[in-house]
Amino acid sequence: MRIVTFIQNFIIIACRIFLSTIMIIVTNISRFKLLAGIRILSTGLFLFLVSCQGGNTITQETPTRGNIKIIADESFQPLIDTEVFTFTQLYNNAKIKATYKPEFDVINDFMNDSVKVIVTSRKLSDDQIKYLRDTLVIARTTTFAYDALALVINKENNDSLLTYKSVRDIFLGNTLTWKDLDQRSKLDDISVIFDNTKSGNIRYFRELFEIQDNFPGNFFAVKSNAEVINFVSRNPNALGIISVNWISDKDDSTSMSFINKVRVVAVSQQLSGDNLYYRPYQGSIYDKSYPFVREIYLISRETFKGLGSGFIQWATAEQGQRIVLKSGLVPATMPIRLVEIKN
Repeated sequence: MRIVTFIQNFIIIACRIFLSTIMIIVTNISRFKLLAGIRILSTGLFLFLVSCQGGNTITQETPTRGNIKIIADESFQPLIDTEVFTFTQLYNNAKIKATYKPEFDVINDFMNDSVKVIVTSRKLSDDQIKYLRDTLVIARTTTFAYDALALVINKENNDSLLTYKSVRDIFLGNTLTWKDLDQRSKLDDISVIFDNTKSGNIRYFRELFEIQDNFPGNFFAVKSNAEVINFVSRNPNALGIISVNWISDKDDSTSMSFINKVRVVAVSQQLSGDNLYYRPYQGSIYDKSYPFVREIYLISRETFKGLGSGFIQWATAEQGQRIVLKSGLVPATMPIRLVEIKN
């Protein structure tokens, strides 16, 4: 009996010791879990605060606030300068730096993600759009305005009327002298001057006239539309190619100084059987009676509605389109009214 009681007491004491040990272990585990939980919670809070800080950096840029760069074809510098200046005057927290390059470089910078918004007369190719989509980038293209390519000649040159075929023959190398166009001309070889070998101006005519090879030897590149105008003003034999944007704004002193240096050529329509010739004025750009009309695009790769998107939305709305109208070009999203003035 005593033996049984001894064994029972031993078992009770052993169980108490075991339970006490278990409680200590559980308590230590709970404390460890609590400390680990506190550490995890602290880490989570820290990451949350950091993410919120980073989020504030992103959300600091809105459609009317932020600091961005856009790259535009140099042909459209007068128009884009005015658009950017007006937009940033209206929205004081918006800082937009416009840089101007030849079209080829503008597209390359966009594809390399060096800039989020570009201004160009060329849409992205299907291959370029596919490449961007493969990298989870959606390029949004918006038609902004209608421009034209003007042909300008020296003030001493009286051959200011050219047929569409004559212009085509010059680009194909079939016509090389002014006498080929008019036997009475006192001028000799035609020197065709354009802004840059990588420009959209010369690409336009290459595609229009389906020129596969190099241009004839009487084609020469300078560095800008402004240089084309200055060169033509000094050389009677020259025929210059420029964006009409540089000479279309009658309220701009720079534009007027350029137009006073040269003579703008009037061109007939491609299939016209009449003797009508059209200069790249606003009305003939609008109804495309002038044959060398093109579109100006705003292209964005922004992944959120930032300042670039805000600028595009504003430029294609009423205020931005009125600037296009005033510049002598044709708005793409705002209807215009043509008034016929009879002499």
